[in-house]
Amino acid sequence: MTRNTANNSGGGPVKARAEIRAEELVIARLAVAMGALETGGPLSHDEEHLAANSLQVPPPTTRELDDARQAVRAGRDPLGNRIIDARPQPDRRLLGQVFTPHSIVGPMVQWVLEQSPSRVVDAGCGSGRFIIAVSRRAEAQLVAFDIDPLSTLVTRAGLAAIGERRATVVCGDYTQAALPPHDGKTAFVGNPPYSRHHNLSAQAKAWAKLAAKHVGVSISGLAGLHSHFFLATALHGRVGDVGCFVTSSEWLDVNYGEVIRRLLLNGLGGQSIHVLEPSLLPFDTTATTAAVTCFQVGSLPSSIRLRMVDDAAKLVPLAGGQPFSRNRLADAQRWFPLIRSSPKIPHGYVELGELCRVHRGAVTGSNATWVVSPLDGELLPKRYLFPTITRARELFWADGRLEATANLRRVIDLPHDLDELDPEELPSVERFLKIAKEAGAADGYVARNRKPWWSVGLRTPAPILATYMARRAPAFVRNIADARHLNIAHGLYPVTPLSESTLDRLACALRKSVSISLGRTYAGGLVKFEPREMERIPVPSLDQLLEA
Repeated sequence: MTRNTANNSGGGPVKARAEIRAEELVIARLAVAMGALETGGPLSHDEEHLAANSLQVPPPTTRELDDARQAVRAGRDPLGNRIIDARPQPDRRLLGQVFTPHSIVGPMVQWVLEQSPSRVVDAGCGSGRFIIAVSRRAEAQLVAFDIDPLSTLVTRAGLAAIGERRATVVCGDYTQAALPPHDGKTAFVGNPPYSRHHNLSAQAKAWAKLAAKHVGVSISGLAGLHSHFFLATALHGRVGDVGCFVTSSEWLDVNYGEVIRRLLLNGLGGQSIHVLEPSLLPFDTTATTAAVTCFQVGSLPSSIRLRMVDDAAKLVPLAGGQPFSRNRLADAQRWFPLIRSSPKIPHGYVELGELCRVHRGAVTGSNATWVVSPLDGELLPKRYLFPTITRARELFWADGRLEATANLRRVIDLPHDLDELDPEELPSVERFLKIAKEAGAADGYVARNRKPWWSVGLRTPAPILATYMARRAPAFVRNIADARHLNIAHGLYPVTPLSESTLDRLACALRKSVSISLGRTYAGGLVKFEPREMERIPVPSLDQLLEA
Protein backbone atom coordinates (compact mmCIF):
# COMPACT_ATOMS: atom_id res chain seq x y z
CA MET A 1 0.00 0.00 0.00
CA THR A 2 1.06 3.60 -0.56
CA ARG A 3 0.23 6.65 1.48
CA ASN A 4 -1.56 9.65 0.03
CA THR A 5 0.70 12.62 0.71
CA ALA A 6 -1.74 15.29 -0.41
CA ASN A 7 -2.84 16.27 3.07
CA ASN A 8 0.08 15.23 5.24
CA SER A 9 2.14 18.37 5.15
CA GLY A 10 0.18 20.04 7.91
CA GLY A 11 -0.40 23.09 5.73
CA GLY A 12 -3.39 21.74 3.82
CA PRO A 13 -6.98 22.42 4.80
CA VAL A 14 -7.62 19.03 6.39
CA LYS A 15 -5.63 16.69 8.55
CA ALA A 16 -3.76 13.62 7.31
CA ARG A 17 -5.67 10.85 5.54
CA ALA A 18 -5.34 7.12 5.85
CA GLU A 19 -3.44 4.88 3.45
CA ILE A 20 -4.66 4.42 -0.09
CA ARG A 21 -6.39 1.09 -0.59
CA ALA A 22 -5.89 -1.35 -3.42
CA GLU A 23 -9.27 -0.52 -4.94
CA GLU A 24 -8.27 3.14 -5.15
CA LEU A 25 -5.20 2.12 -7.14
CA VAL A 26 -7.49 0.17 -9.47
CA ILE A 27 -9.58 3.32 -10.01
CA ALA A 28 -6.46 5.40 -10.64
CA ARG A 29 -5.19 2.82 -13.14
CA LEU A 30 -8.52 2.95 -15.01
CA ALA A 31 -8.43 6.77 -15.02
CA VAL A 32 -4.93 6.74 -16.50
CA ALA A 33 -6.05 4.27 -19.17
CA MET A 34 -8.93 6.59 -20.05
CA GLY A 35 -6.50 9.43 -20.81
CA ALA A 36 -6.17 11.25 -17.49
CA LEU A 37 -2.48 12.02 -18.03
CA GLU A 38 -3.15 13.74 -21.35
CA THR A 39 -6.02 15.97 -20.20
CA GLY A 40 -6.30 18.94 -17.88
CA GLY A 41 -2.80 20.34 -18.05
CA PRO A 42 0.31 19.52 -15.98
CA LEU A 43 -0.02 16.96 -13.20
CA SER A 44 0.85 17.70 -9.60
CA HIS A 45 3.45 15.69 -7.72
CA ASP A 46 0.67 13.86 -5.86
CA GLU A 47 -1.09 12.92 -9.09
CA GLU A 48 2.16 11.66 -10.63
CA HIS A 49 2.88 9.67 -7.48
CA LEU A 50 -0.56 8.08 -7.48
CA ALA A 51 -0.47 7.34 -11.20
CA ALA A 52 2.95 5.67 -10.83
CA ASN A 53 1.78 3.57 -7.90
CA SER A 54 -1.32 2.49 -9.81
CA LEU A 55 0.99 0.43 -12.01
CA GLN A 56 1.12 -2.04 -9.11
CA VAL A 57 -2.32 -3.33 -10.14
CA PRO A 58 -3.30 -4.98 -13.45
CA PRO A 59 -4.54 -2.69 -16.24
CA PRO A 60 -8.26 -2.63 -17.05
CA THR A 61 -9.53 -4.91 -19.78
CA THR A 62 -10.65 -3.45 -23.09
CA ARG A 63 -14.24 -4.14 -22.07
CA GLU A 64 -13.84 -2.32 -18.74
CA LEU A 65 -12.27 0.64 -20.50
CA ASP A 66 -14.99 0.85 -23.16
CA ASP A 67 -17.77 0.49 -20.59
CA ALA A 68 -16.33 3.30 -18.46
CA ARG A 69 -16.01 5.68 -21.41
CA GLN A 70 -19.49 4.92 -22.68
CA ALA A 71 -20.96 5.44 -19.20
CA VAL A 72 -19.34 8.89 -18.93
CA ARG A 73 -20.55 9.83 -22.42
CA ALA A 74 -24.05 8.76 -21.38
CA GLY A 75 -23.94 11.19 -18.46
CA ARG A 76 -23.12 8.75 -15.68
CA ASP A 77 -20.18 8.78 -13.24
CA PRO A 78 -18.78 5.25 -13.00
CA LEU A 79 -15.42 6.20 -11.47
CA GLY A 80 -16.95 8.57 -8.92
CA ASN A 81 -19.33 5.84 -7.82
CA ARG A 82 -16.38 3.49 -7.42
CA ILE A 83 -14.60 6.03 -5.20
CA ILE A 84 -17.66 6.10 -2.93
CA ASP A 85 -17.66 2.30 -2.76
CA ALA A 86 -13.90 2.02 -2.25
CA ARG A 87 -13.44 4.61 0.49
CA PRO A 88 -14.79 4.07 3.99
CA GLN A 89 -17.06 6.88 5.10
CA PRO A 90 -14.57 8.16 7.74
CA ASP A 91 -12.01 8.77 4.96
CA ARG A 92 -14.55 10.60 2.82
CA ARG A 93 -15.76 12.57 5.83
CA LEU A 94 -12.20 13.70 6.56
CA LEU A 95 -11.93 15.08 3.02
CA GLY A 96 -15.47 16.47 3.15
CA GLN A 97 -16.17 14.33 0.10
CA VAL A 98 -19.87 14.16 -0.76
CA PHE A 99 -20.60 13.80 -4.47
CA THR A 100 -23.54 15.80 -5.81
CA PRO A 101 -26.45 13.93 -7.44
CA HIS A 102 -27.13 14.81 -11.09
CA SER A 103 -30.62 16.03 -10.09
CA ILE A 104 -28.90 18.96 -8.36
CA VAL A 105 -25.93 19.36 -10.71
CA GLY A 106 -28.23 19.98 -13.69
CA PRO A 107 -30.18 22.97 -12.29
CA MET A 108 -27.02 24.54 -10.88
CA VAL A 109 -25.14 24.28 -14.17
CA GLN A 110 -28.17 25.64 -16.04
CA TRP A 111 -28.28 28.71 -13.76
CA VAL A 112 -24.54 29.29 -14.09
CA LEU A 113 -24.61 29.15 -17.88
CA GLU A 114 -27.62 31.48 -18.00
CA GLN A 115 -25.29 34.12 -16.51
CA SER A 116 -23.13 33.88 -19.69
CA PRO A 117 -19.71 33.36 -18.08
CA SER A 118 -16.58 33.10 -20.21
CA ARG A 119 -14.85 31.07 -17.48
CA VAL A 120 -16.24 28.46 -15.07
CA VAL A 121 -14.34 27.44 -11.95
CA ASP A 122 -15.30 24.23 -10.14
CA ALA A 123 -14.15 24.91 -6.59
CA GLY A 124 -14.08 21.28 -5.38
CA CYS A 125 -14.52 19.07 -8.39
CA GLY A 126 -14.70 15.64 -6.75
CA SER A 127 -15.22 13.24 -9.65
CA GLY A 128 -15.89 16.08 -12.09
CA ARG A 129 -19.67 16.04 -12.28
CA PHE A 130 -20.03 19.84 -12.51
CA ILE A 131 -17.15 20.59 -14.83
CA ILE A 132 -18.07 17.76 -17.21
CA ALA A 133 -21.69 18.97 -17.31
CA VAL A 134 -20.50 22.50 -18.13
CA SER A 135 -18.15 21.19 -20.81
CA ARG A 136 -21.00 19.47 -22.62
CA ARG A 137 -22.99 22.70 -22.90
CA ALA A 138 -20.61 25.67 -23.11
CA GLU A 139 -17.45 26.94 -24.78
CA ALA A 140 -16.23 28.64 -21.61
CA GLN A 141 -12.73 28.30 -20.21
CA LEU A 142 -12.81 25.54 -17.57
CA VAL A 143 -10.84 25.23 -14.32
CA ALA A 144 -11.36 22.51 -11.70
CA PHE A 145 -9.78 22.20 -8.25
CA ASP A 146 -9.58 19.38 -5.74
CA ILE A 147 -7.04 18.50 -3.07
CA ASP A 148 -7.51 14.75 -3.59
CA PRO A 149 -5.28 13.38 -6.38
CA LEU A 150 -7.57 10.42 -7.03
CA SER A 151 -10.47 12.81 -7.59
CA THR A 152 -8.51 14.99 -9.98
CA LEU A 153 -7.29 11.95 -11.96
CA VAL A 154 -10.89 10.77 -12.22
CA THR A 155 -12.00 14.25 -13.32
CA ARG A 156 -9.29 14.29 -15.98
CA ALA A 157 -10.42 10.85 -17.15
CA GLY A 158 -14.04 11.98 -17.44
CA LEU A 159 -13.04 15.03 -19.46
CA ALA A 160 -10.91 12.84 -21.71
CA ALA A 161 -13.84 10.49 -22.27
CA ILE A 162 -15.99 13.30 -23.72
CA GLY A 163 -13.10 14.72 -25.75
CA GLU A 164 -12.60 17.86 -23.64
CA ARG A 165 -9.05 19.21 -24.05
CA ARG A 166 -9.49 22.85 -22.97
CA ALA A 167 -9.93 22.35 -19.25
CA THR A 168 -7.33 22.91 -16.55
CA VAL A 169 -7.49 20.51 -13.60
CA VAL A 170 -5.53 21.47 -10.48
CA CYS A 171 -4.75 19.10 -7.64
CA GLY A 172 -4.43 21.68 -4.92
CA ASP A 173 -6.15 23.75 -2.27
CA TYR A 174 -8.79 26.04 -3.75
CA THR A 175 -8.57 28.36 -0.78
CA GLN A 176 -4.86 28.95 -1.47
CA ALA A 177 -5.10 29.04 -5.27
CA ALA A 178 -4.00 31.99 -7.37
CA LEU A 179 -6.44 32.16 -10.28
CA PRO A 180 -4.90 33.58 -13.45
CA PRO A 181 -6.26 36.98 -14.57
CA HIS A 182 -9.37 36.80 -16.73
CA ASP A 183 -11.02 39.58 -18.71
CA GLY A 184 -14.55 38.19 -18.78
CA LYS A 185 -17.08 36.99 -16.24
CA THR A 186 -16.15 34.02 -14.07
CA ALA A 187 -18.73 31.67 -12.62
CA PHE A 188 -17.87 29.66 -9.51
CA VAL A 189 -19.78 26.43 -9.13
CA GLY A 190 -19.62 23.27 -7.08
CA ASN A 191 -20.10 21.45 -3.83
CA PRO A 192 -17.56 22.81 -1.33
CA PRO A 193 -16.18 19.99 0.83
CA TYR A 194 -17.93 19.54 4.15
CA SER A 195 -15.21 18.99 6.75
CA ARG A 196 -16.00 19.79 10.37
CA HIS A 197 -13.78 22.24 12.20
CA HIS A 198 -12.01 19.54 14.24
CA ASN A 199 -10.74 18.01 10.97
CA LEU A 200 -9.17 21.29 9.81
CA SER A 201 -5.51 22.06 10.22
CA ALA A 202 -4.32 24.94 12.39
CA GLN A 203 -2.96 26.62 9.25
CA ALA A 204 -6.35 26.45 7.57
CA LYS A 205 -8.05 28.06 10.55
CA ALA A 206 -5.40 30.78 10.72
CA TRP A 207 -5.86 31.50 7.01
CA ALA A 208 -9.63 31.74 7.45
CA LYS A 209 -9.30 34.35 10.20
CA LEU A 210 -7.01 36.49 8.04
CA ALA A 211 -9.22 36.05 4.97
CA ALA A 212 -12.34 36.98 6.92
CA LYS A 213 -10.67 40.10 8.27
CA HIS A 214 -9.59 41.04 4.75
CA VAL A 215 -13.17 40.98 3.44
CA GLY A 216 -14.62 42.67 6.52
CA VAL A 217 -16.29 39.79 8.37
CA SER A 218 -15.35 37.52 11.24
CA ILE A 219 -15.28 33.73 11.38
CA SER A 220 -15.72 31.33 14.26
CA GLY A 221 -13.11 28.66 14.94
CA LEU A 222 -16.03 26.19 14.78
CA ALA A 223 -16.76 26.96 11.11
CA GLY A 224 -16.35 24.10 8.66
CA LEU A 225 -14.37 23.97 5.44
CA HIS A 226 -17.33 24.97 3.26
CA SER A 227 -17.24 28.36 5.01
CA HIS A 228 -13.61 28.72 3.92
CA PHE A 229 -14.67 28.13 0.31
CA PHE A 230 -17.17 30.98 0.44
CA LEU A 231 -14.40 33.19 1.86
CA ALA A 232 -11.96 32.11 -0.85
CA THR A 233 -14.54 32.86 -3.53
CA ALA A 234 -15.02 36.34 -2.11
CA LEU A 235 -11.26 36.80 -2.51
CA HIS A 236 -10.99 35.19 -5.96
CA GLY A 237 -14.01 36.90 -7.49
CA ARG A 238 -14.30 40.26 -9.17
CA VAL A 239 -17.32 42.53 -9.30
CA GLY A 240 -19.86 40.96 -11.66
CA ASP A 241 -18.67 37.37 -11.24
CA VAL A 242 -21.31 34.89 -10.17
CA GLY A 243 -21.48 31.69 -8.18
CA CYS A 244 -23.68 28.75 -7.31
CA PHE A 245 -22.74 26.39 -4.45
CA VAL A 246 -24.58 23.50 -2.89
CA THR A 247 -23.84 22.82 0.78
CA SER A 248 -25.38 21.45 3.91
CA SER A 249 -27.99 23.97 5.05
CA GLU A 250 -26.83 24.20 8.65
CA TRP A 251 -24.99 27.50 8.07
CA LEU A 252 -28.41 29.15 7.78
CA ASP A 253 -28.90 28.80 11.52
CA VAL A 254 -25.80 27.99 13.54
CA ASN A 255 -23.61 30.70 15.04
CA TYR A 256 -20.53 29.47 13.19
CA GLY A 257 -22.44 29.84 9.89
CA GLU A 258 -22.73 33.58 10.40
CA VAL A 259 -19.67 34.20 8.23
CA ILE A 260 -21.55 32.89 5.16
CA ARG A 261 -24.67 34.88 5.99
CA ARG A 262 -22.60 38.07 6.40
CA LEU A 263 -20.74 37.41 3.14
CA LEU A 264 -23.98 36.99 1.19
CA LEU A 265 -25.15 40.35 2.48
CA ASN A 266 -21.76 42.07 2.05
CA GLY A 267 -19.45 41.15 -0.80
CA LEU A 268 -20.79 37.92 -2.27
CA GLY A 269 -24.16 39.41 -3.11
CA GLY A 270 -26.65 36.66 -2.34
CA GLN A 271 -29.34 36.31 -5.01
CA SER A 272 -31.32 33.27 -3.87
CA ILE A 273 -31.19 30.26 -1.56
CA HIS A 274 -33.07 27.07 -2.37
CA VAL A 275 -33.39 24.50 0.43
CA LEU A 276 -34.45 20.94 -0.26
CA GLU A 277 -37.09 19.57 2.09
CA PRO A 278 -35.17 17.79 4.91
CA SER A 279 -36.90 14.48 4.26
CA LEU A 280 -35.41 14.26 0.74
CA LEU A 281 -31.79 13.58 1.88
CA PRO A 282 -30.40 14.00 -1.65
CA PHE A 283 -26.79 13.02 -0.99
CA ASP A 284 -26.04 9.32 -1.17
CA THR A 285 -24.53 7.89 2.04
CA THR A 286 -24.93 11.24 3.84
CA ALA A 287 -28.04 12.41 5.64
CA THR A 288 -28.15 16.18 5.43
CA THR A 289 -30.44 18.98 4.33
CA ALA A 290 -29.10 20.60 1.15
CA ALA A 291 -29.09 24.30 0.28
CA VAL A 292 -28.29 25.70 -3.18
CA THR A 293 -27.02 29.28 -2.97
CA CYS A 294 -26.76 31.66 -5.94
CA PHE A 295 -24.75 34.87 -5.65
CA GLN A 296 -23.22 37.75 -7.60
CA VAL A 297 -19.83 38.97 -6.42
CA GLY A 298 -19.60 42.62 -5.42
CA SER A 299 -23.30 43.39 -5.20
CA LEU A 300 -25.15 44.57 -2.10
CA PRO A 301 -28.55 42.92 -2.49
CA SER A 302 -31.62 44.79 -1.28
CA SER A 303 -33.21 41.38 -0.75
CA ILE A 304 -32.47 37.67 -1.12
CA ARG A 305 -35.07 35.17 -2.30
CA LEU A 306 -35.55 32.15 -0.05
CA ARG A 307 -37.60 29.04 -0.73
CA MET A 308 -37.95 25.36 0.11
CA VAL A 309 -38.68 22.68 -2.48
CA ASP A 310 -40.01 19.20 -1.85
CA ASP A 311 -38.53 17.68 -5.01
CA ALA A 312 -35.12 18.23 -6.62
CA ALA A 313 -36.88 18.50 -9.98
CA LYS A 314 -38.47 21.73 -8.74
CA LEU A 315 -35.06 23.38 -8.51
CA VAL A 316 -35.41 24.10 -12.24
CA PRO A 317 -35.18 26.99 -12.73
CA LEU A 318 -33.19 28.32 -9.76
CA ALA A 319 -35.55 31.25 -9.40
CA GLY A 320 -38.58 32.19 -7.38
CA GLY A 321 -38.87 32.16 -3.65
CA GLN A 322 -40.02 34.83 -1.24
CA PRO A 323 -37.81 37.92 -1.12
CA PHE A 324 -36.56 38.88 2.33
CA SER A 325 -35.15 42.35 2.80
CA ARG A 326 -31.53 42.96 3.55
CA ASN A 327 -32.41 44.55 6.90
CA ARG A 328 -34.56 41.63 7.97
CA LEU A 329 -31.86 39.11 7.08
CA ALA A 330 -29.20 41.18 8.82
CA ASP A 331 -31.29 41.27 12.00
CA ALA A 332 -32.23 37.58 11.94
CA GLN A 333 -29.99 35.28 13.97
CA ARG A 334 -31.27 32.30 12.01
CA TRP A 335 -32.50 32.12 8.41
CA PHE A 336 -34.02 28.65 8.27
CA PRO A 337 -37.26 29.65 10.05
CA LEU A 338 -37.77 32.31 7.36
CA ILE A 339 -37.73 29.60 4.69
CA ARG A 340 -39.69 26.95 6.47
CA SER A 341 -43.30 27.62 7.29
CA SER A 342 -44.61 26.27 10.56
CA PRO A 343 -46.32 22.87 10.40
CA LYS A 344 -50.01 23.08 9.57
CA ILE A 345 -52.11 23.01 12.72
CA PRO A 346 -54.99 20.51 12.44
CA HIS A 347 -58.39 21.35 13.85
CA GLY A 348 -58.38 20.95 17.62
CA TYR A 349 -54.58 21.30 17.84
CA VAL A 350 -52.30 24.11 18.97
CA GLU A 351 -48.57 24.75 18.91
CA LEU A 352 -46.72 23.13 21.80
CA GLY A 353 -45.54 26.60 22.84
CA GLU A 354 -49.10 27.49 23.88
CA LEU A 355 -48.91 24.78 26.53
CA CYS A 356 -45.21 24.58 27.41
CA ARG A 357 -42.03 26.59 27.19
CA VAL A 358 -39.03 24.57 26.01
CA HIS A 359 -35.65 25.16 27.64
CA ARG A 360 -32.32 23.53 26.97
CA GLY A 361 -30.51 22.19 30.03
CA ALA A 362 -27.58 23.71 31.88
CA VAL A 363 -24.02 23.79 30.53
CA THR A 364 -21.43 22.69 33.08
CA GLY A 365 -18.36 23.88 31.20
CA SER A 366 -16.46 20.82 32.45
CA ASN A 367 -18.35 17.57 32.83
CA ALA A 368 -15.18 15.96 34.16
CA THR A 369 -15.43 18.28 37.16
CA TRP A 370 -19.12 18.69 37.78
CA VAL A 371 -20.57 15.32 36.72
CA VAL A 372 -19.85 12.40 39.06
CA SER A 373 -21.15 8.92 39.73
CA PRO A 374 -23.30 8.52 42.86
CA LEU A 375 -20.37 6.95 44.71
CA ASP A 376 -17.75 9.49 43.58
CA GLY A 377 -19.77 12.32 45.08
CA GLU A 378 -20.15 10.82 48.55
CA LEU A 379 -17.60 13.17 50.12
CA LEU A 380 -19.72 16.23 49.22
CA PRO A 381 -23.01 17.22 50.86
CA LYS A 382 -25.76 15.13 49.27
CA ARG A 383 -28.10 18.06 48.96
CA TYR A 384 -25.78 19.53 46.29
CA LEU A 385 -25.60 16.30 44.26
CA PHE A 386 -28.50 16.27 41.80
CA PRO A 387 -29.52 13.16 39.81
CA THR A 388 -29.33 14.43 36.24
CA ILE A 389 -29.87 13.31 32.65
CA THR A 390 -26.39 13.72 31.20
CA ARG A 391 -26.66 11.47 28.12
CA ALA A 392 -29.40 11.34 25.50
CA ARG A 393 -29.47 7.55 25.60
CA GLU A 394 -30.76 7.73 29.18
CA LEU A 395 -33.96 9.20 27.78
CA PHE A 396 -34.15 6.71 24.92
CA TRP A 397 -33.75 3.87 27.43
CA ALA A 398 -36.48 5.27 29.69
CA ASP A 399 -39.19 4.11 27.26
CA GLY A 400 -41.44 7.08 27.88
CA ARG A 401 -41.25 7.25 31.71
CA LEU A 402 -38.32 8.04 33.99
CA GLU A 403 -39.33 6.68 37.39
CA ALA A 404 -35.99 6.19 39.17
CA THR A 405 -32.66 7.99 39.41
CA ALA A 406 -30.43 5.34 41.01
CA ASN A 407 -28.49 4.79 37.77
CA LEU A 408 -28.15 8.46 36.86
CA ARG A 409 -24.98 10.40 37.41
CA ARG A 410 -24.97 13.38 39.74
CA VAL A 411 -24.24 16.99 38.89
CA ILE A 412 -22.57 19.07 41.58
CA ASP A 413 -24.48 22.34 41.82
CA LEU A 414 -23.21 24.46 44.70
CA PRO A 415 -25.01 27.59 45.92
CA HIS A 416 -23.93 31.05 44.82
CA ASP A 417 -23.25 32.01 48.42
CA LEU A 418 -21.07 29.46 50.19
CA ASP A 419 -22.11 31.00 53.50
CA GLU A 420 -25.29 28.95 53.10
CA LEU A 421 -23.29 25.81 53.88
CA ASP A 422 -23.46 24.31 57.35
CA PRO A 423 -20.13 24.51 59.22
CA GLU A 424 -19.62 20.75 58.95
CA GLU A 425 -20.17 20.89 55.16
CA LEU A 426 -17.73 23.70 54.41
CA PRO A 427 -14.39 21.79 54.70
CA SER A 428 -15.34 19.12 52.13
CA VAL A 429 -16.66 21.74 49.70
CA GLU A 430 -13.56 23.89 50.06
CA ARG A 431 -11.32 20.86 49.41
CA PHE A 432 -13.32 20.02 46.30
CA LEU A 433 -13.16 23.59 44.97
CA LYS A 434 -9.41 23.74 45.59
CA ILE A 435 -8.91 20.56 43.52
CA ALA A 436 -11.31 21.79 40.82
CA LYS A 437 -9.54 25.13 40.53
CA GLU A 438 -6.12 23.48 40.30
CA ALA A 439 -7.53 21.33 37.48
CA GLY A 440 -8.54 24.48 35.58
CA ALA A 441 -12.30 24.27 36.14
CA ALA A 442 -12.45 28.00 36.90
CA ASP A 443 -10.58 28.98 33.73
CA GLY A 444 -12.88 27.58 31.03
CA TYR A 445 -15.08 29.83 28.88
CA VAL A 446 -18.31 28.83 30.62
CA ALA A 447 -16.91 29.17 34.13
CA ARG A 448 -15.38 32.57 33.36
CA ASN A 449 -18.73 33.85 32.13
CA ARG A 450 -20.88 32.80 35.07
CA LYS A 451 -20.87 34.26 38.56
CA PRO A 452 -19.70 32.56 40.64
CA TRP A 453 -17.69 30.05 38.64
CA TRP A 454 -18.58 27.12 40.93
CA SER A 455 -22.37 27.31 40.54
CA VAL A 456 -23.62 25.34 37.52
CA GLY A 457 -27.18 26.62 37.80
CA LEU A 458 -29.32 23.57 37.07
CA ARG A 459 -32.92 24.24 36.09
CA THR A 460 -35.76 22.92 38.20
CA PRO A 461 -37.00 19.46 37.15
CA ALA A 462 -39.07 19.55 33.97
CA PRO A 463 -42.16 17.32 33.96
CA ILE A 464 -41.36 16.26 30.38
CA LEU A 465 -37.83 15.79 29.04
CA ALA A 466 -36.94 15.51 25.36
CA THR A 467 -33.87 14.68 23.33
CA TYR A 468 -33.19 17.24 20.62
CA MET A 469 -30.32 15.89 18.51
CA ALA A 470 -30.11 12.34 17.21
CA ARG A 471 -30.48 10.29 14.05
CA ARG A 472 -34.07 9.53 15.01
CA ALA A 473 -37.16 11.34 16.24
CA PRO A 474 -36.91 12.88 19.73
CA ALA A 475 -37.74 10.85 22.81
CA PHE A 476 -40.38 12.54 24.99
CA VAL A 477 -40.16 11.21 28.54
CA ARG A 478 -42.34 11.87 31.57
CA ASN A 479 -39.96 12.88 34.33
CA ILE A 480 -41.69 11.16 37.27
CA ALA A 481 -38.37 10.96 39.15
CA ASP A 482 -37.78 14.76 39.01
CA ALA A 483 -34.34 14.40 37.43
CA ARG A 484 -32.49 17.53 36.30
CA HIS A 485 -31.08 17.81 32.77
CA LEU A 486 -27.94 19.12 31.09
CA ASN A 487 -27.80 20.67 27.65
CA ILE A 488 -28.09 17.31 25.90
CA ALA A 489 -31.86 17.53 26.49
CA HIS A 490 -34.74 19.98 26.48
CA GLY A 491 -37.14 20.45 29.35
CA LEU A 492 -40.83 21.12 28.69
CA TYR A 493 -42.28 23.42 31.36
CA PRO A 494 -46.06 24.01 31.35
CA VAL A 495 -47.17 27.62 30.96
CA THR A 496 -49.98 26.91 33.44
CA PRO A 497 -50.14 23.98 35.87
CA LEU A 498 -51.16 20.68 34.25
CA SER A 499 -52.27 17.56 36.06
CA GLU A 500 -50.15 14.42 36.01
CA SER A 501 -52.63 12.66 33.73
CA THR A 502 -52.69 15.62 31.32
CA LEU A 503 -48.88 15.63 31.18
CA ASP A 504 -48.96 11.89 30.47
CA ARG A 505 -51.33 12.42 27.55
CA LEU A 506 -49.27 15.32 26.20
CA ALA A 507 -46.04 13.28 26.26
CA CYS A 508 -47.84 10.37 24.60
CA ALA A 509 -49.18 12.64 21.85
CA LEU A 510 -45.69 13.99 21.18
CA ARG A 511 -44.21 10.49 20.96
CA LYS A 512 -46.84 9.47 18.42
CA SER A 513 -46.76 12.52 16.16
CA VAL A 514 -43.25 13.98 16.04
CA SER A 515 -41.05 12.82 13.16
CA ILE A 516 -37.56 13.80 12.02
CA SER A 517 -39.08 15.81 9.15
CA LEU A 518 -40.00 18.54 11.66
CA GLY A 519 -36.35 19.14 12.61
CA ARG A 520 -33.22 20.24 10.79
CA THR A 521 -30.93 17.60 9.34
CA TYR A 522 -27.20 18.19 9.59
CA ALA A 523 -24.37 16.53 7.71
CA GLY A 524 -23.87 13.10 9.21
CA GLY A 525 -27.61 12.56 9.61
CA LEU A 526 -28.13 14.33 12.93
CA VAL A 527 -31.60 15.83 13.26
CA LYS A 528 -31.82 18.82 15.58
CA PHE A 529 -34.76 20.58 17.24
CA GLU A 530 -34.01 24.00 18.67
CA PRO A 531 -36.26 25.07 21.60
CA ARG A 532 -38.36 27.46 19.51
CA GLU A 533 -38.70 24.85 16.74
CA MET A 534 -39.96 22.32 19.25
CA GLU A 535 -42.48 24.87 20.50
CA ARG A 536 -43.98 25.01 16.99
CA ILE A 537 -44.85 21.29 16.99
CA PRO A 538 -48.64 20.74 16.68
CA VAL A 539 -50.18 19.03 19.73
CA PRO A 540 -53.75 18.46 20.90
CA SER A 541 -55.26 21.52 22.56
CA LEU A 542 -55.70 21.59 26.31
CA ASP A 543 -59.43 20.88 25.84
CA GLN A 544 -58.58 17.84 23.73
CA LEU A 545 -56.07 16.59 26.33
CA LEU A 546 -58.57 17.03 29.14
CA GLU A 547 -61.28 15.23 27.16
CA ALA A 548 -58.93 12.34 26.47
